[in-house]
Amino acid sequence: MTPGNELLFLALGGSGEIGMNVNLYGCQGKWVMVDLGLTFADPAYPGVELILPDLSFIEERRDDLLGIVLTHGHEDHIGAIPYLAADLGVPLYATPFTAGLIRLKLEEEGLSDDVELNVIDNEGSFALGPFGFRYVPLAHSIPEGNAVLIDTPYGRIFHTGDWKLDERPLLGQPSTPEELTAIGDDGVLALVCDSTNVFNSEASGSEGDVREGLMQTVASAKGRVLVTTFASNAARLQTLGEVANAAGRKLCVAGRSLDRIIGTAKAAGYLKDFPPTVDWDDAMALPRSEVMIIATGGQGEARAALSRIAFNSHPIKLAEGDMVIFSSKQIPGNEIAIGRIQNALATAGVLMVTDRQAEVHVSGHPGRPELEAMYRWIRPEILLPVHGERRHMAEQARLGLASGIRHAPVQSNGDMLRLAPGAPEIIGRQDTGRLVLDGDVILPADGATINERRKLGLHGQISVAVAIDRKGKLIGTPVLRTQGVPVEEDKAAFLDEAAQEAGSVMAKGSQEDEALRERIRLAVRRTATRWTGKKPLVDVLLIRA
Repeated sequence: MTPGNELLFLALGGSGEIGMNVNLYGCQGKWVMVDLGLTFADPAYPGVELILPDLSFIEERRDDLLGIVLTHGHEDHIGAIPYLAADLGVPLYATPFTAGLIRLKLEEEGLSDDVELNVIDNEGSFALGPFGFRYVPLAHSIPEGNAVLIDTPYGRIFHTGDWKLDERPLLGQPSTPEELTAIGDDGVLALVCDSTNVFNSEASGSEGDVREGLMQTVASAKGRVLVTTFASNAARLQTLGEVANAAGRKLCVAGRSLDRIIGTAKAAGYLKDFPPTVDWDDAMALPRSEVMIIATGGQGEARAALSRIAFNSHPIKLAEGDMVIFSSKQIPGNEIAIGRIQNALATAGVLMVTDRQAEVHVSGHPGRPELEAMYRWIRPEILLPVHGERRHMAEQARLGLASGIRHAPVQSNGDMLRLAPGAPEIIGRQDTGRLVLDGDVILPADGATINERRKLGLHGQISVAVAIDRKGKLIGTPVLRTQGVPVEEDKAAFLDEAAQEAGSVMAKGSQEDEALRERIRLAVRRTATRWTGKKPLVDVLLIRA
């Protein structure tokens, strides 16, 4: 699939899911990519933390790929760069703060000299082949949230990235309604738009409102206060610095990602008034009412600071009467992990405040009133929902059509959508998928390794060693070892019977190694199923004497 005299759109991630955003635009034989993100694994991927997009489609066409344009610095938009960008061999483009985060990632992987990173001024412009790009600042929960205005021979695309409306932003200055209206006045073919909060009937709210809520909540605390938030939310960090000053509390930071974000934000000219911090030991030596801690781990991450503090394996300690404020949204799927930490804190007598008890968090994504306002300003011919599960994108399409937008196609990862000329139309289907970062190795998400690991978790594993002489007769008794097979009290009896079954098939059928291994494997598995109802993986080692 090489784009001809047409404008194509293809999502390799982020359409039909929240996270792992990868979008391709094609025109006159060339492609550009907007964002290259990842998502985080769930229990369906045992032993894995990071899920990456499968870029096979564009890797096969890398000679036609002109570059990767990044909208902002969240992991679901830039997180896959250190693992996949070098193989694509094209330059990256980002505004200063986002570029700073990317640079750190490349340095950590030793790829600084292998990937070209171009820093574009805020509201800057550049061109790639038949595409022109201009960054348009929008409010979000990270500095330099940007839409990208893309000029093409077939019309302009307003690709929002992640955004919201905020009348009182604490960092940066988003585009005004007048500026966005001027973009619409010049004509927009397609609005490619964030769908995350389309079911929210109210606007997301302002960071300024959160500041007031946090001020009141921290002022009411008697002991130590710990606030957990997304590390990338530099505006929230600015708020928390102001809250600590107003409450007369020294500020302590716990979490490597927080240190990285604070350093990058300061280098890009943000957090200029952020208060000096104290280290962990000094924080613990202060009176309890004179310290406030910012910590990572509000989503229940087992290795993050909050989890270690909750389970008393961190130098920072909390006790009865201290307070933990969850200044972040609970991401669906993390309920059990978060509940585990909250139960540990409750056991210790720690008070907890979430956005259900006080205004300590606002979302970085637009609710319905904000979406409708954007439609009025931009007035596109086409609304293309992205960044959401299918239900989110379908609902935004309905909202857009009800607001008077002519076309609102709903696509999924892999759908090749022609935006122009003519009415938008899905013209084909491309293979897409997921990869996993397993240790230091990138593998198919549903390949042999992960499938075996799932089976191990469900059924356990049995190893069988069988010694045979040159005539194919059994020497001694087969030796078995089990892992994760539920035969605890009856293990000895089970192993004896399974060994007898393994030995009994020796004289039946072919004596060739593969055929013999398969008969032994099936005999042992049938025995395990009879005893346990499970079907464990069975590995057979033949030893010929």
